[in-house]
Amino acid sequence: MNITLREAIFKRVEGKSKAELRATIEDSIGNAEVTLPGIGVLFEMMWTHSAEEIREQLVDTLHAQLAARTGAADAPTPS
Repeated sequence: MNITLREAIFKRVEGKSKAELRATIEDSIGNAEVTLPGIGVLFEMMWTHSAEEIREQLVDTLHAQLAARTGAADAPTPS
């Protein structure tokens, strides 16, 4: 049986309650880099199934956090 990384990640979280899913996400954030692909797959799922307004909020948040990280907090936000 040949399973993709995406499928393995989906199988790991399928059937979990909202609280369990949140715990999985929180446990992954800030831990070993091996968890980053899983977060990426979940982000991809959120992005693909989100309305444009939610996508804009995600981009705004990422943009602001990246600017803060690089010290460019005064950089203009994308429109």
